[in-house]
Amino acid sequence: MNEQNNNVEPEVDENHLIQIRREKLIELQQNGQDPFAITKYDRTHTSKNIKDNYQELEGKDVSIAGRIMAKRIMGKASFCTLQDSEGRIQSYVSINDLGEETYKAFKTWDIGDIIGIKGFVFKTRTEEISIHAKEAVLLTKSLRPLPEKFHGLKNEDLRYRQRYVDLIVNPEVKETFIIRSKIMKEIRKFMDEKGYMEVETPTLTTVATGDAARPFVTHHNTLDLQMYLRIAPELNLKRLIVGGFDKVFEIGKNFRNEGMDIKHNPEFTVMEFYSAYEDYNDMMNMAEQLISTVAQNALGTTKINYQGTEIDLTPSWRRITMIDAIKEVTGVDFNTIKTDEEAQKLAKQKGVEYDDIKNTRGHIINEFFETFVEETLIQPTFIMDYPVEVSPLTKRKKDNPSLVERFELFIGGREYGNAYSELNDAIDQYQRLMKQVEAKEKGDEEAGGMDEDFVNALEIGMPPTGGMGIGLDRLIMLLTDSASIRDILFFPTMKPLSDRQ
Repeated sequence: MNEQNNNVEPEVDENHLIQIRREKLIELQQNGQDPFAITKYDRTHTSKNIKDNYQELEGKDVSIAGRIMAKRIMGKASFCTLQDSEGRIQSYVSINDLGEETYKAFKTWDIGDIIGIKGFVFKTRTEEISIHAKEAVLLTKSLRPLPEKFHGLKNEDLRYRQRYVDLIVNPEVKETFIIRSKIMKEIRKFMDEKGYMEVETPTLTTVATGDAARPFVTHHNTLDLQMYLRIAPELNLKRLIVGGFDKVFEIGKNFRNEGMDIKHNPEFTVMEFYSAYEDYNDMMNMAEQLISTVAQNALGTTKINYQGTEIDLTPSWRRITMIDAIKEVTGVDFNTIKTDEEAQKLAKQKGVEYDDIKNTRGHIINEFFETFVEETLIQPTFIMDYPVEVSPLTKRKKDNPSLVERFELFIGGREYGNAYSELNDAIDQYQRLMKQVEAKEKGDEEAGGMDEDFVNALEIGMPPTGGMGIGLDRLIMLLTDSASIRDILFFPTMKPLSDRQ
């Protein structure tokens, strides 16, 4: 029984279609033609190679392999469309070239089957570049039909769960991941040209610190030890600065046991980089150079469109303090608010929420910014000089010790990077980590722990250092105009289905 006719599935229950395909496989195996017994297939070209070099290849033999995406049976001659890693190409298949037995078998092959074709390159009467098949072989039998009559997988939940199918039927999805790969290559190229060494540090840690976040907890059986998936590589990278590496960067996964939405996945890709003898001003220069250069090299432009909004990534970017940004948007000047009590009273008046743990003037300044300002920052903007209470790893400002030399980068109302003039005073660092421990003991699940060895490293001596972390998934969303983080992750975290689909 032929499952499809001219690339249109009959309206048949999917389980029945799967059964038909399995019966075809059994018949092939019984006849000694098991496609899964084939171990390799020699290809000479891809679909793109052939189309790009048609003038040279016309009339010459090529060998190509790919998935059948369409078939048009016309008696003793047929056409099929193959899709490989670089695109699609048509093949003309006839009984005169393949012989009666192979052509008969070809007619039973299904949409989704993977085949190999050998033949010469030509153009049809409609000027379509094609392959005139001399040989055809079934390499893999597809046991499940492609979705929705092969016109594309639209259900988002199913797309994310079955990304392999999504990549087959939605070419634009594949293009997004190709661009992601280009972006990552350009990032590494830029960092190398700036003299940074790429390093790798542990993902499994004994202390959950380096940022404010709830960690994933696990257990090491042999050591009988509670461990954590890292929330940030920061402290290990700064240990390397102590050890004498002046410029280091790491691209890797962080893990945070928190909420999920269009901007957040429990595991995500970041880059952190640190440079000795520099400060947060140098990190601002580095960030705008990095992102604008990567955009230009990967996309060919620094002027992009994100979800309908034009964004110009061309340097130089705006720089403004957090307190000035709040004043600009709300009219509230925190330079005139001196005490925690004054800040709490103002927060109540303006409807800004705070809790019994995060109730200081510094915490409330940060809450004002997140409530009123963040979403207004559309063009690239560096927000500078954060309160010390929300920045436990950052050097204080000389002229105002209640603030620190820290900035975050905002584009399109979202944060893309976080940077400091790194705190290298071991005594101050110990005291601030102790405050984090106290906050954790009071119930703050996002507060970091004490890392005695890191304090010990600072006591050995870390030079003045600038450091920055950039959320690469979020940056890739921006540069590929992707609405959700799930659109730029091959396999985003999903709640398991109760039954096998």
